[in-house]
Amino acid sequence: MRMSVSDRDGMYLRTFLALIMIVLAAVLRIVPHPWNFAPIGAMALFSGAMVRDRRLAFLFPLFTLLAGDLFIGFHKLIPIVYASTLVSVALGFLLRTRHALGRIVGVTLLGAMQFFLVTNFGVWLLLNTFPNTAAGLLACYIAGVPLFWNTLAGDALYVTLLFGGFVLAGRLFPVLQAPLGQRA
Repeated sequence: MRMSVSDRDGMYLRTFLALIMIVLAAVLRIVPHPWNFAPIGAMALFSGAMVRDRRLAFLFPLFTLLAGDLFIGFHKLIPIVYASTLVSVALGFLLRTRHALGRIVGVTLLGAMQFFLVTNFGVWLLLNTFPNTAAGLLACYIAGVPLFWNTLAGDALYVTLLFGGFVLAGRLFPVLQAPLGQRA
């Protein structure tokens, strides 16, 4: 099935809007906020769900993280955070065909959980703040539980703003709506 010129233009506009929204979320990352209450996971999920070009869906959130890290600084866990971000982009692919509320909630929870598991493992492995034993790993995860709640709350807020904002933009500007055969 060929895409009409107006459908193709709408697709480009939807992608452009999604990328602008990801940049805005990334800017919020560099303003002061509580620990782990940041839009990283939400912008990665949103990119995976909304940016049709897979390479761009993976690379653009990494680019925005790198740009933000130029302002807030780099640390030992950067590769772990970036890897977790790529996992969240992949989780966002689960939302490409359906943007149902239950599915968004479930994928947001999965994203926050994987971020918690991956980054706390990185803390245990790389920062020498906990003994490199099973008990040390368990202690690291227990110490990270308060941060998990911040991650989940931040992801929930920013996912709501990103997906809700995108739907609102589609209602205000019909050119941004996907053709009937491509709607979620």
